[in-house]
Amino acid sequence: MRRYRYRCTVCRTTSPVVHELDDLAAEGATHRQALHGGHIPDDETAGQVDRLGRWYAAHSPLIALHARVADALSDLHDAKAMGHYWWATAGATVLLGSAAALTLALITAVL
Repeated sequence: MRRYRYRCTVCRTTSPVVHELDDLAAEGATHRQALHGGHIPDDETAGQVDRLGRWYAAHSPLIALHARVADALSDLHDAKAMGHYWWATAGATVLLGSAAALTLALITAVL
């Protein structure tokens, strides 16, 4: 399940997590109308976050991939909760490590 947040850097506020893009747009529009008179603040941010509330765009590609796999595994147990289960984090690590080892073994075999 996808999770989104709206961030206004002028007010230094971040919205609660929402699960739909329409809710994210409504959150931003409501904030702009209520606090900024309809004007769009400079450097406002809206985007997808992981189950720990971190922005995917702020991660390096490998960390973002690990977070997405751990999120997907955690969503199998409880789709609406926040935070990773320890087994989901361990499973994502094992899965990515296994994929890297298999790729290395295949490249070694070909060469």
